[in-house]
Amino acid sequence: MSDIGWKDRLARGMSKSRQRLGGQLNTLMGRVVDLDDDFFAELEETLISADFGFKPTLDIVTTLREQIKVRAIADAQGVRELLIDIIASEFETAGDPFQFSPVTILVVGINGPGKTTSVGKLAKQATDEGRSVVLGSADTFRAAAGEQLEIWAQRAGVDIVLRQRGTDPASVSYATVEKAQTERADLALIDTAGRLHTSPDLMRELEKVQRVTREKSSAPTFTVLVIDATTGQNGLVQAREFNKLLAVDALILTKLDGTAKGGIAVAIARELQVPIVRIGVGEGIDDLRPFNPREFAEALIG
Repeated sequence: MSDIGWKDRLARGMSKSRQRLGGQLNTLMGRVVDLDDDFFAELEETLISADFGFKPTLDIVTTLREQIKVRAIADAQGVRELLIDIIASEFETAGDPFQFSPVTILVVGINGPGKTTSVGKLAKQATDEGRSVVLGSADTFRAAAGEQLEIWAQRAGVDIVLRQRGTDPASVSYATVEKAQTERADLALIDTAGRLHTSPDLMRELEKVQRVTREKSSAPTFTVLVIDATTGQNGLVQAREFNKLLAVDALILTKLDGTAKGGIAVAIARELQVPIVRIGVGEGIDDLRPFNPREFAEALIG
């Protein structure tokens, strides 16, 4: 998919958030000549309703108010463009784990955000780029997870490490890294079982998987958290707890096409201070793409 095609797809995928946010913004911008306290108060309400979060919203609106004065902006389009710039600046842009080769990436998250599907798509995209990949199915709780990842492995033409249900997931991760190193693969990509951040035992087990992976891998090793955007503020709670235990390196935000509260991306990125490296706006393989802050802000605001 071309960059132009992706921008169109992103815009369509973000339509729910844009309709909710853009409709309210259009009403506000229609009287942009009255840049009074009421305007900024209503703008705050609009951003908070889109799940930007309270503190990020206050900071964004404060910066907007200051820059409007500094730049002497008085037209709606100028305010809109400035708002897009400010939102885009909220995101960390350095530190994409997928830029490294070789690299080991551990994919974590709760049940249901699309971890296994994301891992499969990433593997296929990597092989399409000419990179060699080894997949690891460390979700040994669900037989369906291994079967699903095996289908993706076949589609991408890559090796996969599978073990019987109930196997220690840390041993699967170890074997995946070992195989990737033996084969000198560019990318070892390990899927883990979904686990609630409220379950201490399962989270400690995940911490063990991470520790074993890091100890075994001679390549740079990163932990990437997958968050379902439709969970809104609960996704922020998940991100906070996973990061507390695992020190997450990067984020993948999925299902942005299913939510009217796309501002959650800002809230989570601000909370964790790590980059969002991929976003998903659909089920197709081309619907999971590298995150571009400016493109995202434009698709969100319109």
